[in-house]
Amino acid sequence: MMERTDLGGANGGHWLEDPAHRRFLVRDARRALELFDASAGDRGLRTLDRTGQPVSGPLELHVTTRLVHSYALGQLAGRADRAGIIDRGMDLLWRGHRDARHGGYVWSLRDGAVADGTKLAYGHVFVLLAASSARMAGHPDADRLLADAAQVLEDRFWDEAAGLFRDEFTRDWQVFSAYRGMNANMHGVEALLAAHEATGDGECLRRAGRILGFFIAGQAAANGWRIPEHYDAGWRPDPDYEGNPMFRPAGTTPGHSFEMARLLLQYWDLAGRSDPQAPRQARLLVETALADAWLPRGGLAYTLDGGGRVARPDRYWWPVTEAIGALAALIKLDPRPEDETWYRRLWRFADARLIDHDHGGWFPELGPDDRPATGQFQGKPDIYHALQADLFPLVPGLSHPGRALIHTKPLGS
Repeated sequence: MMERTDLGGANGGHWLEDPAHRRFLVRDARRALELFDASAGDRGLRTLDRTGQPVSGPLELHVTTRLVHSYALGQLAGRADRAGIIDRGMDLLWRGHRDARHGGYVWSLRDGAVADGTKLAYGHVFVLLAASSARMAGHPDADRLLADAAQVLEDRFWDEAAGLFRDEFTRDWQVFSAYRGMNANMHGVEALLAAHEATGDGECLRRAGRILGFFIAGQAAANGWRIPEHYDAGWRPDPDYEGNPMFRPAGTTPGHSFEMARLLLQYWDLAGRSDPQAPRQARLLVETALADAWLPRGGLAYTLDGGGRVARPDRYWWPVTEAIGALAALIKLDPRPEDETWYRRLWRFADARLIDHDHGGWFPELGPDDRPATGQFQGKPDIYHALQADLFPLVPGLSHPGRALIHTKPLGS
């Protein structure tokens, strides 16, 4: 087994400022990027098994876009994209996922052909995120992808009256469900903020604020600082809905509360810090999710019922990474002893149970015996969540992470 790097904290103080901890974050990010270099295949991009070997199978839109976004962050941070992931991903998005006949971007490809032509807001906002990050990294094809994705989101998904994104259509844009969801809108905020930071577009910032206002000041505040995940066509919460177990599980998802808290602080910072309630709201989201979801064996439960009781105790890697990101944001803004305690607890758990010290990257799922499991996820499905958990604590502010990475180059040699 690879020797572990000191997590930090030997001399007290905040880990965000501790040189040993920062070296740990840099090392974990570099090893993840080295592992996912193997995603570069002869036909674009591939998914990876647990040891980092490419495997065959459909490539979903969120996988392609997250790889582009992640490697753009890595490049901004000073680590050259030596596998050409950004180039391959941008080409695959434009020539593969992009639907030249009907417009928009299809959900999945297999061997270069369309496997699932469904048009999902969840996938399209990640196209906007990838294009925005690629633009910050100076990719020559970023502007055309960003413009196309923004126009599709405007024409097909944005509900101006509600100030939210609709969710899903058939390949030729027929309505086949009345479902509305928080998840696509949350990642819509992420993409809109990235687009604003990449281009200065004020409308992106305004729309991000409308989405956050609905789900946080509206829904979370009315539901004990837990955010209902699922809604009907009138944007009324649908507590009985249960869909895809990975993307649309029943109940509430505490991992999303962490993401929304961090995004709220990013928006608040970009919008001039004019709303005095935003820091308090972000803290309530984080504190409630930690109190509800932290399990006796460590790790965070995947879903809760409406009252905050654990519904699905499955332990995935991504809620831990998102809790780390949210706590890092709170520590940067208003450090409290309990924030530092949780930040360290989460990293110690990740280091002991989730980080693959042999191959790099993170195990996506743990079983009841605390060993890697394959109930929901196969292989290493994603670099995005863990890489952001490494990189965002390394930059000083709440917003403009791309600009900060360019300035500090933490992954540079």
